[in-house]
Amino acid sequence: MEEKRQELADELFTSSGSLPDASAPCQINGDMLIHAGTGCAPEDDAPLALLLGVAVGDALGVPVEFRARGTFHVTGMQGYGTHNQPPGTWSDDTSLTLALADALLPDQCSMERIAAGFRNWYFHAAYTAHGKVFDVGNATARAIRRLQEGCAPEKAGGSEEQDNGNGSLMRIAPLVFFLSGTDDPRTRFSLVRKVSSITHAHSWSVAACFLYIELLDKILKGRSGAAGYEELKEEFRHHSFLHPATLARFDRLLKGDIRRLAERDIRSSGFVVDTLEAAVWCFLTTDNYRDAVLKAVNLGEDTDTTGAVTGALAGLAYGTRGIPGVWRRQLAGIEEIRRIALGLSRKAVCREHPATPGD
Repeated sequence: MEEKRQELADELFTSSGSLPDASAPCQINGDMLIHAGTGCAPEDDAPLALLLGVAVGDALGVPVEFRARGTFHVTGMQGYGTHNQPPGTWSDDTSLTLALADALLPDQCSMERIAAGFRNWYFHAAYTAHGKVFDVGNATARAIRRLQEGCAPEKAGGSEEQDNGNGSLMRIAPLVFFLSGTDDPRTRFSLVRKVSSITHAHSWSVAACFLYIELLDKILKGRSGAAGYEELKEEFRHHSFLHPATLARFDRLLKGDIRRLAERDIRSSGFVVDTLEAAVWCFLTTDNYRDAVLKAVNLGEDTDTTGAVTGALAGLAYGTRGIPGVWRRQLAGIEEIRRIALGLSRKAVCREHPATPGD
């Protein structure tokens, strides 16, 4: 994750709390986006697969976070290490992903409701694996404190270049289900910008989130990873609403072929562009969930976030059955993850046969 604050004891509570009721709807170009969900969550449907993909990837990375590449080798779920947490424990990446997912009603997206969930996590340890917050990025912490002081959600996130940690990218994935069926890319971008800006408002962070959501949407529609990536590059050539200088930060993804890069050329820091590149590279250069997330975690440094962002892509592509059962059984908070998955919009997103990332 982005640069971490190691000491939080003076400002964090460890008791769970319920999500405050904040129901102001999200407005896009003056019109409310309305989506209808169904009422069921099959064992292998897409929302559950994505959330489990995030949580497992995160949990694999937690014990080795901050460690340099080549100084360790993760082959399965383990515990303790960096944060002294038991096996299967996930961090802020999953917590904020769950908070966002839980705030997305089938028929409305409310910035106030999302912000309330983030505050409830930070101050009351909601959406945590064991009732305690043990990991949070600096930019995210500053933004949530601004929210607590009454700042409007869309103005809470930092907007300077130094505010481009991966804290909004790591949690944005559930938005793909709300946006499913929204055809206008400008409308999709507008909502992604609003949701990212709650903690990260700089154009690089917003663009990284939009790229990620667009790739997830292609996987959700059944594209292979390779086909979806090629479509993504073609479409972004025509997105005139994105500033060329912003898009230039993503040239290795959009003008080159990220799959051709060697591991030594992939960076795994907490910088948002590095994280997006690393996650897409890990996903596109493997052909199953297990290999994708292990490749991500073993890049080192920001292991939990690289694992989580890769895990969403691979979880959505391969379904829950593609996630090793032994890892799912070791995962903390599995029933809470299932509960939240049940509430996500699932318009024709249940998949009998998960997609594969190759042609």
